[in-house]
Amino acid sequence: MRTESGPVRGSTTGDLRVHQGIPFAAPPVDELRWHAPVAPRPWRGVRDATRPGNRCPQAALPGRPASDAEDCLYLNVTARKQARKSPVLVWVHGGGLLSGAGSDFDPARLAARGDLVVVTVNYRLGNLGFMSFPGLADGGAFGIEDQQAALRWVKRNIAAFGGDPRNVTVAGESGGAHSVCALLASPRSAGLFQRAIGQSTPCVSDAFAGAEFRPLLDVPYFVPHEWQQGHGQNVAARFGCTTLACLRDVPVADLLTAPVFPLPAYGNAVLPEDPVVAVPAGRFQHVPFLAGVTRDEGTLFAPSMFPDLTDEGYRQALSVHFGPKADAVAARYPVAEHGTPLQAIAALMSDLDWAWAQHAADRAFAAEVPVYAYEFLDRTAPAIVEFPAGVEPLASHAAELKFLFDFPYDDRPLTSAQRALGDRMIDYWARFATTGDPNRPGLPRWHPVDSAAATPFVQGLDVDRIGPVDRAALHNFEFWDALAAQR
Repeated sequence: MRTESGPVRGSTTGDLRVHQGIPFAAPPVDELRWHAPVAPRPWRGVRDATRPGNRCPQAALPGRPASDAEDCLYLNVTARKQARKSPVLVWVHGGGLLSGAGSDFDPARLAARGDLVVVTVNYRLGNLGFMSFPGLADGGAFGIEDQQAALRWVKRNIAAFGGDPRNVTVAGESGGAHSVCALLASPRSAGLFQRAIGQSTPCVSDAFAGAEFRPLLDVPYFVPHEWQQGHGQNVAARFGCTTLACLRDVPVADLLTAPVFPLPAYGNAVLPEDPVVAVPAGRFQHVPFLAGVTRDEGTLFAPSMFPDLTDEGYRQALSVHFGPKADAVAARYPVAEHGTPLQAIAALMSDLDWAWAQHAADRAFAAEVPVYAYEFLDRTAPAIVEFPAGVEPLASHAAELKFLFDFPYDDRPLTSAQRALGDRMIDYWARFATTGDPNRPGLPRWHPVDSAAATPFVQGLDVDRIGPVDRAALHNFEFWDALAAQR
């Protein structure tokens, strides 16, 4: 295959052709550290594209190695051998904007069953991707710029791999969906994609506007660039630096030991305004949007936020967070109903932090563009991380990923029923990537969100049933709506 920088030779597996480790930007090192991505240097001869490129700098996680390699702006392309103008899905990996790599995701099933060209990308993470410093142009959003550079590469090169550069869907989960939110709100994304998929990250927080309480995981989606600039100055001081030149000389391994604040910054050319403000005002890329959550998002986060939680600690945590409303919350989420204090507070987080917030986000987007909402419901799905003893993962955060992708670091198989659900999900995702509407003959009907409806349509995805789910009833919206209205 020939790219604008030179030819590449990949590998074949069955009906698929895979190209890995293709540079879409120059190594962001030396003066290019904390700089907008620039074009890669052309190469002579045929470049080997049979192995992934370096992971961007990050700490180790179970099954996934650490990296201190700044030369990491690579992407991978998986396509059927006979692909001709196939729809393109660009996958932005999750990991809290701190970890992960495109090569963590094997999209063979998506590419083969969905007849898609799937591109998985790396981008700068943590302090290298989202920090700023006085004098840095577009500081705080370099990771988002990397993603846009990868999308531009797709526009210019994907036809050679059998993809249609005029039919591109950007998709991601968790930190990847957070990135999709930023890409939707960035004026620089205009024309780079025709549809978007966001899994497990509501883009806006209208649900909490006017309420006297906040989500338990109360972290802003985006921050002013001044915040990241101040953070950068604190990091610089840690290494005795007062200039950007000095900071660029700090070894990567040392930078990885510094405190990190991995949130995209706005108030720059990449994100001129806070997406949380821009989206409800209609200032975002108007493309069809498929978005959803898992039923039990909170089970992944509760153990680290509330370790060794006792009955007394549960009541104390509710009192600290909800104040005079704590008794009402405790009555609605009794420990006896959930088995343990930790499972109770995880259920509360699932309802408040994700489902209630996603409901508001769906309606905000649906006022402007077609929106297809889903909820992943399989409580027997294998978790993609190890959970503490005694914690039931249920349909946890990221549990749906194994239904779409295979993972090199996780060989736990799906059951036949789960694989069948994964096939249906791939059918929906691929049809949406093809047409902007997930419906096709043979699939249960999936209606778009009606922003004016009191209970907008949500497609439930479970091993024994695919069809409408009452998200409001499942997640206690009546309770949270009433509580938010109290003064």
